[in-house]
Amino acid sequence: MREEPVHISDAQINEDLTRSLRRPSLLFVLVILALLVVLGVGVILYVYMVLSGMGVAGINRPVQWGLFIASFVFWIGLSHSGTLISAILRLTQAEWRRPITRGAEAMTVFTVAMGALYPLIHLGRVWKFYYIIPIPDGRGLWPNFRSPLVWDFMAITTYLTGSLLYLYLPMVPDMAVLRDRSTGLRRQLYTLLSLGWRGTEQEWRHLHRTLGVFMVVILPVAVSVHSIVSWDFAMAIAPPTWHSTIFAPYFVAGAIYSGLALVVTIMWLLRWGFHLENYLRADQFNNLGKMLFMMSIIWFYFWFSDALTTWYGRVPAEFETLRQTILGPFLPFFVTMILCNFVIPFATLGFRRVRTTAVGFVVSLLINVGMYCERFLIVVPGLAHGRLPFNWRDYAPTYVEIGIIAATFAGFILLYLLFTRFFPAVAIWEIKEGQLLRSTRDVAGVKLPTITRTE
Repeated sequence: MREEPVHISDAQINEDLTRSLRRPSLLFVLVILALLVVLGVGVILYVYMVLSGMGVAGINRPVQWGLFIASFVFWIGLSHSGTLISAILRLTQAEWRRPITRGAEAMTVFTVAMGALYPLIHLGRVWKFYYIIPIPDGRGLWPNFRSPLVWDFMAITTYLTGSLLYLYLPMVPDMAVLRDRSTGLRRQLYTLLSLGWRGTEQEWRHLHRTLGVFMVVILPVAVSVHSIVSWDFAMAIAPPTWHSTIFAPYFVAGAIYSGLALVVTIMWLLRWGFHLENYLRADQFNNLGKMLFMMSIIWFYFWFSDALTTWYGRVPAEFETLRQTILGPFLPFFVTMILCNFVIPFATLGFRRVRTTAVGFVVSLLINVGMYCERFLIVVPGLAHGRLPFNWRDYAPTYVEIGIIAATFAGFILLYLLFTRFFPAVAIWEIKEGQLLRSTRDVAGVKLPTITRTE
């Protein structure tokens, strides 16, 4: 049954969507403290790794890219759907997008920030990071533009800058709302961020025009970033299964899939944590579930195409790597990937009665478990079982590597929770604008019931 939207007064919208900015609960404080502990342990382990060498993280010969690079690909992939969903849904003027865009755009910024840490973490001698910056050093020497590190630096900084602007610009009207409802230091902060916004017709026209430009620009930037990440692998000839022309679209499809799943996870948690049932409705989760179902099929098609050509070609090194992945020591990761990325989403999200908000939340969590396994299977097997059998070696991450990776997950959650403490997780002005447009299109003249409850 379709869930009809209800009309909510402007005062109630302001009240509901700024609820997260009030005094935090005890549970919120405890979660923040736990995240800070995990983050602190990760920083200590990272310092230990820098002082002791990369060997303490499980990196060995020939597996010189381990969980660090798999996590890098995972985080950059997660960042894509936030911006892509927002931009595509804005361009197509899908009305159901309005409660989702802000949370998705914030997700993009924080996941890119976490992903950007991994080239530095994996660099080992992090104090040499300036060699990957595309400017000449003091000796007039340019960095090696054939190095994937330079590609990643240029792509990530461009995408992070664009994502920050794309997040901030639609927040300006909401900063004005918060400015008028706040006092003290918060009022000064929101006054600075609102840029003197008064809500005039000219300001609204400029905002929509600017957002229109960003929508068009950010889409090719997002696609190009993960294509560049895939070329880190595809341009390398030596490791088997990496030198593939399908990697760019395969990585982009996987990035959209994993990022879309994280959007569902975050939207469900926001709905549950801040009681936003009247804004993040079942219709939104139904539509997101349909998109996840479609992306599960697209992802499986790309994975199967890549695996089929490897199997059919029977190049010894590549075929052995595939065999080790499907039947060898990496079998648990392979089974988890197929179950979480295709079997479970296909069996649940393909049916309207099963595609509920709770099921969508659980499936979205499983999808990202499967996508992390997929990233691991892309990076490690080709290195561990390369072209020279005498050089084969197993790989197992150590507590140092796992602790540092756990710290980045804690960092992402911490940043997102702090974001919800200072800024509305759902765009206030978009909800009001959507209600206004819906009321003007009501040709039957039937007035929706108004919610006027108070907390």
